[in-house]
Amino acid sequence: MERAAKKEAVEQLNEVFKTTGVAIVAQYSGLTVAQMQKLRTQMKQAGASVKVSKNRLAKIALEGTDVVAIGPMLKGPTVIATSNDPVAAPKVAIEFAKANEKFVIIGGSMGKTVLNVDGVKALASLPSLDELRGKIVGLIVAPATKLAQLANAPAGKLARVIQAHASKGEAA
Repeated sequence: MERAAKKEAVEQLNEVFKTTGVAIVAQYSGLTVAQMQKLRTQMKQAGASVKVSKNRLAKIALEGTDVVAIGPMLKGPTVIATSNDPVAAPKVAIEFAKANEKFVIIGGSMGKTVLNVDGVKALASLPSLDELRGKIVGLIVAPATKLAQLANAPAGKLARVIQAHASKGEAA
């Protein structure tokens, strides 16, 4: 790799690390190309990305970012999964690790907080931002729906009483 290419790779990685919400480090030794493609596809669908780079270049790119704590985890053949959503990358990584025993999660970082494997699993068990937004909207809309039902109930009862009285009158 030429010096200019290395510098460009470091700058690109640095931008990714500066803008990411969470970074997960895993070892991928022994995975096939098809399995890596599957991982990349799953990450992309979840709104996350996967980077494989030289550990030395990745450590240089980590300097000056919030996720600098993952530097010591970069040993051997490692892959770094990043996402803005703090749940997306951990969720996909944990699911992929369950299906592929050669994909081993080492740890990660959420902002300046260092995560071990259990921390990554805990993040993966949380609902995603979209799920949380849906629940909040549901909670906000529920009282309005109940209020509308309560406001319409007396009118509905009155209409049924009048209808019953009218039906009784027709029968007589």
